[in-house]
Amino acid sequence: MKEIINQPVILKELKNYDISLFMKREDQIHPFISGNKYRKLKYNLFKAQEQNKDTLLTFGGAFSNHISAVAFTGKKFDFKTIGIIRGDELEKDLEEVLKHNHTLQIANEHGMQFKFVSRSDYRLKHTNSFIDGLYKEFGDFYLVPEGGTNKLAIKGCEEILKPKDEKFDVICSAIGTGGTIAGLINSAKEHQKVLGFPALKGDFLRKEIEKHTIQNKNWSLITDYHFEGFGKVNSDLINFINTFKEETNIPLDPIYTGKMMFGIVDLIKKGYFKKGTKILAIHTGGLQGISGMNNRLKQKDLPLIIE
Repeated sequence: MKEIINQPVILKELKNYDISLFMKREDQIHPFISGNKYRKLKYNLFKAQEQNKDTLLTFGGAFSNHISAVAFTGKKFDFKTIGIIRGDELEKDLEEVLKHNHTLQIANEHGMQFKFVSRSDYRLKHTNSFIDGLYKEFGDFYLVPEGGTNKLAIKGCEEILKPKDEKFDVICSAIGTGGTIAGLINSAKEHQKVLGFPALKGDFLRKEIEKHTIQNKNWSLITDYHFEGFGKVNSDLINFINTFKEETNIPLDPIYTGKMMFGIVDLIKKGYFKKGTKILAIHTGGLQGISGMNNRLKQKDLPLIIE
């Protein structure tokens, strides 16, 4: 894997603030297995190979970065892949869905077998009866959780921070299932504060994160920048993402990193960080989802994200 750079973030609206802002370009690891997806899958693949499994099964929504990453990974490393996809209505005209859904299109092209389930059934995905049913239907497989978060995923995410990152005072990460920030909390130094920006409403992820973290408690959740919920956007966020790319040449996804960076910039302008603070924001990838989001934005007559 090539060396990941910490790119300085130079924005016109921050020029009068005595804050150093950098972004760790984990998105450049790979077009599809990028950012935290690479980190989360790394040790799970080792375990699947160790157990002589030839199939990976996982869960996700129709626009899930995780789904496309698992499909590509399976193809690259000779695993069959099965995706349990939320939304049984998608199966009615799958050929048409694939024309307009870049995520499922990628997964399909890389050999993933789909099973579409209703939203009510999808909520049962953690139950033993649901998993047993999948084993009966598909035979033996290696189970990768939704979003990829488990102990092995967190082990991978603990490798995001390097010795050169010790100079930073604050580490920032977007949050989906909590695995990435758990790894960052475990590997952060005592002088560093870790801030998480949930993509979902509410503070419920705190307990989940606490399950996977060790003694380092120097972290907080910033819950004000979810834009009314997972996958929801508005013109303010889109305009921010586009301006950010124009000024920095760093693309942001609208589900995770776009909201995180919007939050960081807003907090800087509000004086949340003391002068001289050095901030490192983690780019967790997810850029393949921009195409799908733009299809939704067209339907709502909203501005599009620059790809």
